[in-house]
Amino acid sequence: MIRRLLVANRGEIARRVFATCRAMGVETVAVYSDADADSPHVAEADYAVHLPGNAPTATYLRGDLLIAAARKCGADAVHPGYGFLSENADFARAVIDAGLTWVGPSPKAIAMMGSKLEAKALLAEAGVPMLPTALEPDEVDTFPVLVKASAGGGGRGMRIVRDRESLAEAVASARREAASAFGDGTVFCERYVERARHIEVQIMADSHGNVVPLGERECSIQRRHQKIVEETPSPAVDAPLRERLFQAATAAARAVSYVGAGTVEFLLAPTGEFFFLEMNTRLQVEHPVTECVVGVDMVRLQLVVAEGGALPFDGPPPLHGHAIEVRLYAEDPANAWMPSTGTLHRFDVPGAAHAFAPLPAPGLRLDSGVAGGSVIGVHYDPMLAKLIAWAPTRAEAARMLGGALARARIHGVTTNRDLLVRVLRLSAFLSGETDTGFLDRHPEVFAPLLSSVDAVRLSCLAAALAGAARRARTALLPGLPSGWRNVPSALQTVVYEGPTGTIEVGYRLGRTNDLAAWAVRSIDPEDVGLPGAALDPAGAPDHPPAAILSATGERVVLDVDGVRLQFAVHEVDGVSFVDSPEGSVALTELPRFPLPVAEQPEGSLIAPLPGAVGRVLVVPGQRVAAGDLLLTVEAMKLEHPVHAPTDGVISDLRVAAGSQVESGALLAVLSPS
Repeated sequence: MIRRLLVANRGEIARRVFATCRAMGVETVAVYSDADADSPHVAEADYAVHLPGNAPTATYLRGDLLIAAARKCGADAVHPGYGFLSENADFARAVIDAGLTWVGPSPKAIAMMGSKLEAKALLAEAGVPMLPTALEPDEVDTFPVLVKASAGGGGRGMRIVRDRESLAEAVASARREAASAFGDGTVFCERYVERARHIEVQIMADSHGNVVPLGERECSIQRRHQKIVEETPSPAVDAPLRERLFQAATAAARAVSYVGAGTVEFLLAPTGEFFFLEMNTRLQVEHPVTECVVGVDMVRLQLVVAEGGALPFDGPPPLHGHAIEVRLYAEDPANAWMPSTGTLHRFDVPGAAHAFAPLPAPGLRLDSGVAGGSVIGVHYDPMLAKLIAWAPTRAEAARMLGGALARARIHGVTTNRDLLVRVLRLSAFLSGETDTGFLDRHPEVFAPLLSSVDAVRLSCLAAALAGAARRARTALLPGLPSGWRNVPSALQTVVYEGPTGTIEVGYRLGRTNDLAAWAVRSIDPEDVGLPGAALDPAGAPDHPPAAILSATGERVVLDVDGVRLQFAVHEVDGVSFVDSPEGSVALTELPRFPLPVAEQPEGSLIAPLPGAVGRVLVVPGQRVAAGDLLLTVEAMKLEHPVHAPTDGVISDLRVAAGSQVESGALLAVLSPS
């Protein structure tokens, strides 16, 4: 029996495993890097061991330190979670050699499935259908192809290539990314199937010979080849197809004498054919949807199997209802999925009453690695949380999930929340028309929820009125309306930097704090500080009539043309986060008379986000062409390229490989030809 378990991981998955351990009476041990010292997973563990440093290679990827931590705390078992060393056969072997229980499949099975090339060769003999594969770029004769890393997963080391001219650079880039992420730069090319679906089968196997499929999941909606929406059952899989998928997944598991939780992933073509992609020898990120519809705790089953116990079923259990999961990332979908860093000032998802465990009844479940006050840095994956909805039908699950996300209050970092809501409400999604190219075909999902002109204006007005209410608290004569004058003059003005640019808000309050006049306009940033008299409400007849029903520093209620609207306003360090039924917006208040700032030289290339400079491919004086790759910035386990925007000469280079840079830092100067 496992008495004390160390989770060789961090964040959300560590908290997930701890939750089951608490329910089973198993003591828990956390490990943490410098950056994770205040992480929720550390506070929730019975014991915690510090791993000095921040880089994964110095902390969570150091198997020797993890085993030493287990010994130091008296742990007798290790759960790897997902990512990091979860599919590293050498680490699994070292854990077992140290006399600890390994919560996972055998090192031999991990090694066999850890190399996608070896797995394809082995499982082809077992009768599992495969796609044509090329080991070297010059062997490719048909396009498009998908360049894939042989080791690891999560979309890293993957590139779609549609012509021979792009193949060499794609292979080189994938090799670098795979070597950095997994320590193995081996890649191969596989035929790319257009309009395919990503279907996977969850299997659980014990040491008594039972291999049981626990339903299939559809994970077709992806960005950067990484899943963001997962569901079960798939709307594209009927009973006969499900049976064939189960047979192939079971054959794959039996071919390697698999024991534990695993996932066999397939590509489903529009023709109905399916092909093996890979086998993940660990717990998947999306396992909660399976837990909902099957009614099992998969972490508990992992522990039972690791202790030598048998599964409680010998065949596929029935599925109940429909479950959908979305991954909430700290990133900006409209800006090339650029990761976002900073302090998460508020993180609240109303209605999510359950977390980290199977739902007792249809509803919402939130599995998060963060909480209000968490700092989102550059060292690890940008996933903040997973929100799961379980309902009797797919349509109900999508509606419940979209509504909860739309009402969520997530302040401090940019997230993909709005995109997820638009996907869940899109008719193409609701009708089940999903595949791996879904986001490319539906650019409308990249629009913010708060997109109508009136909604943006009213949110800006609410932020300004909340600011006036906060200032009135400390006024010398608090009984007077904010900005009161005996003779009405120009409107009171506030200038914000918002998602669509610089916005000026003007308002005038009457004697009883009623809204006598208001107007909102977009302005050129150079106009900030000019008199607000130009903001004439009479010149803006398209503004809807509005009246203040109540206004405090945190909540504004307006009557807008006979409709009552509530706005929650959360102000932090000059930034107002405004949430309403229409959506959310962050507004940074600009000074009325801004101080001059030093201008960057013409042709400046700026760091798109904080991180470490990876490769530097140019030197001062070098002539480059538009589109040339100049350097890369590595952050959140991804490589972000910096290309030349135009032809020119590198007149100044401010960084070298390994340099740490902040967002907005000057990297180089490109003087146009």
